[in-house]
Amino acid sequence: MVDDSVVTEVPARKRRIDGRRLRSERTRQLIIEAYLGLLRENPQPPTASQIAKRAGYSVRSVFERFTDLLALSFAAADHAFAQGMAQAAIRHVDADRRTRLRSQVETRAGICERWLPLWRVLLQNQSESELLKVRIGHMRDVVAARLQLMYRPELSTLPEAERTQLVIALEALTDFESWGRMRERHGLSVEAAREVWISAIDRMLPPTPSAS
Repeated sequence: MVDDSVVTEVPARKRRIDGRRLRSERTRQLIIEAYLGLLRENPQPPTASQIAKRAGYSVRSVFERFTDLLALSFAAADHAFAQGMAQAAIRHVDADRRTRLRSQVETRAGICERWLPLWRVLLQNQSESELLKVRIGHMRDVVAARLQLMYRPELSTLPEAERTQLVIALEALTDFESWGRMRERHGLSVEAAREVWISAIDRMLPPTPSAS
């Protein structure tokens, strides 16, 4: 005969464990968001005390979930990459040249505008971790792959070596720091900075082949 108390106790214990796990994950996410929010307000990496205060938790809670602030920056990078991939949904791949140009630049500019502060912290910390270097390289590879996809008609007209060189140049042109210089050093608005990129890319790309 089965003891009914045992049957009910196990699910109840599981619900308590699941509830604690969900709360812990929620706390972790709020700490990441606090870290990112502080970075957007001040380019200097925030302290654990500042992060804890913004998130509404203790410093102990921060370090219960992250071994150190470098680990927190890794977690923030993963969060940003996932958000950036969602933000950078590929659109207008088969559209005309002008539409593709504007679509690609608007998407890239939105990512740079939102994540530039975090990118700078990641670059500062890359010497501390080979894993972080790999993540940064992967992010750059994704940008290059999207450029090749969006401008495939134009790139297809070039020999392989020239095509590779042009993709490298386009990736450098649309780098985070390029966006930062336009916005901070030159004081351009988001719209004006986008137009600079659109004009430059348009001049760099070879003529679009006519439809057969």
